[in-house]
Amino acid sequence: MVTLSIDGKQVEVNEDVTVLEAAREAGIYIPTLCYHPSLPSDGSCELCLVRIGGRQDLPLACVTPVSEGMAVYTDTAEVRFRRRDVLRRILSRHPCACLTCWRRQRCQPSDICLRSVAVTERCVTCPKHGTCELEAVTDYIRLGEEELPYTYRNLPVDTDNPLFDRDYNLCISCSRCVRMCDEVRGIGAITMVERDGERLPAPSKGETLIESACRFCSACVEVCPTGALMDKTSKWQPERTHEEVAVPCHYACPAKIDVPLYVYLIGEGKFAAALAIIREKVPFPGVLGRVCIHPCEEACRRGQLNDPIAIKSLKRFVADNDTGQWKQFSKMLPPTGKKAAVVGSGPGGLTAAYYLAKLGHSVTVFEELAKAGGMMRVGIPDYRLPKNILDGEIEEVKRVGVDIKLNTRIESIDELSRQGYEAIFLALGAHRGMKMRVEGEDSPGVVDGASFLRKVALGDKVDPGKEVAVIGGGNAAIDSARTALSLGAGKVTILYRRTRAEMPASEEEIEGALEEGVEIVYLVAPTKISRDGKRLKLDCTRMKLGEPDASGRRRPVPIKGSEFSTSFDSIIAAIGQNPDIPSKFNLKLGWGDTITVDSNTLSTDRKGVFAGGDVVTGPASVIGAIAAGRKAASSIDRYLGGEGVIDEELTPERQIGLCVGKDEGFIDQPRVQMPCLPVKKRLGNFNEVELGFDEQLAVTEGRRCFQCGVRMQIPPPPLPPVRAGKKPEETKVVV
Repeated sequence: MVTLSIDGKQVEVNEDVTVLEAAREAGIYIPTLCYHPSLPSDGSCELCLVRIGGRQDLPLACVTPVSEGMAVYTDTAEVRFRRRDVLRRILSRHPCACLTCWRRQRCQPSDICLRSVAVTERCVTCPKHGTCELEAVTDYIRLGEEELPYTYRNLPVDTDNPLFDRDYNLCISCSRCVRMCDEVRGIGAITMVERDGERLPAPSKGETLIESACRFCSACVEVCPTGALMDKTSKWQPERTHEEVAVPCHYACPAKIDVPLYVYLIGEGKFAAALAIIREKVPFPGVLGRVCIHPCEEACRRGQLNDPIAIKSLKRFVADNDTGQWKQFSKMLPPTGKKAAVVGSGPGGLTAAYYLAKLGHSVTVFEELAKAGGMMRVGIPDYRLPKNILDGEIEEVKRVGVDIKLNTRIESIDELSRQGYEAIFLALGAHRGMKMRVEGEDSPGVVDGASFLRKVALGDKVDPGKEVAVIGGGNAAIDSARTALSLGAGKVTILYRRTRAEMPASEEEIEGALEEGVEIVYLVAPTKISRDGKRLKLDCTRMKLGEPDASGRRRPVPIKGSEFSTSFDSIIAAIGQNPDIPSKFNLKLGWGDTITVDSNTLSTDRKGVFAGGDVVTGPASVIGAIAAGRKAASSIDRYLGGEGVIDEELTPERQIGLCVGKDEGFIDQPRVQMPCLPVKKRLGNFNEVELGFDEQLAVTEGRRCFQCGVRMQIPPPPLPPVRAGKKPEETKVVV
């Protein structure tokens, strides 16, 4: 340790730090634009000048090591004068008219400039206006209202990259991006080159970032102090948060699973740690690894360059290879003496019960059916979700003390309260099939999709016949069609009133159905059902797409004179479901018989009663219901006197490795395809179609990740304190 004084303050620091780092530790700000706490210093901006006792020069604080007894002065008149000269030189290469204009805090990008400054010289048009480091440093150093000379460099702006723009007209040659890419990330995709007397970043090989083996992690964007490197999303949608822009996969996950971290860990072969990260947020990783609608993949930044990471499949891999290592970090709090009831054993109800039990509450789940699982059990066929996977994860919920009472329908909330339950969570799901509202839909042989799938799942004898029609375009319709094939139907036809582009079903499920021989007829709607001997006659009309409706999809409009008829052995109407809420619950209901709740707490209009999942949103997704279960558990714990903290750390692995290295051809690596059961082996049974990744496939896919998550590990740069308004000194210092 060494002791030095900075502006008269005694500071004790390690002997291997610089003057700038010592000042930061002491809370003393020294202006800089090239320094960043994640990067090695190079002194390129020359702003961090200081006076050191006994020296004639003004050394740079970022590259000057501390020494015993050193006396440092960071804010003398001489230092301030020299800093202004350095800043003027920096601003001569950057649009700066707004930086010294007193009106800039009130100007909007579309305002007419009262000084008639050219657009290329203005700062308020930059999306980084208000968050720009250069702007903050200029305010701190105070140049007053000088009109500084500036000539627009007219450098070409690279907008071909779908993730971020490179506008080196805004570059101040700080080299942060190059040092991050080369010395921290170990990629070396960019380097500083001389161009017309200036040092600017450029691809280290070829003309493009792809040629130079850029991994598009965007760590360079994270450390850029100006708008020279700018996320396209931030540029055109500045209202989005930093997390939403930097790690959209994490932001898109309803349960907020740390997707970037667990994908990285899988790529490193740390499978147990990856599963632990997933289990920190959800108790059903094996289920989600098979049936999640994966909004994370829709948001994946890699998808903008070739194919998104197979995040769902990676989750399944680590869930299927669970060693139980995460359990050693899982904690149970002491009993609180509080009782909570959960009505419904679907993903939302069991998730809430799991976390409430871990918080020490006594939790009982009431399930109307003979088996637990809700829609996970009776709404998703075995070929997608084998029931042994679901049973195993329900056992983990029971292991923490959750009591599940089967064959128990709850008709009255008041009765639960009389039994001593102090908080109640309603997670009834949406199991009641919707009517098509066509004549004859109550005819024998016509069944709704939810009832059809439920009967099959519970082992009832179901014979759909040889020719089956399925009405609808969601996952329930696809599941019904493929289930009918598994039961022995010879021909299954899906009738959908829009086109494939509007189908809400998952793309992979549609493809699976087509592979197995399901026929899909688009732009067709049923108008009447009637008996035709032993068969059902289905009258239909052809449709065309009109203007968008409330869902954002184009509204189907009947085409006059296009009516036609066909016949089937059975018809399955899979057009949606509604909740089935007992009338004695006496709750405020909304559209589609859903329960109205406070969106922040999931509390209903009855004290101590909460609701979430499909019973609130209508039919949605397993991951959406799990997220609601987490929110409900937190709210109920607070209601019962707790702190509402349900998060826990199940592994010490918390960071993505910063150094990744160069990987030629990285950007062209294709998405690993899921191995599947051959079509001939799928028909006539419910064997699982997707076979899962092996270790090699999982590691290969994990390593395709851009590792955008490193951006959340990069600390912010030092920003200047806000100084009280005062004009800069006019004193000229003679050195």
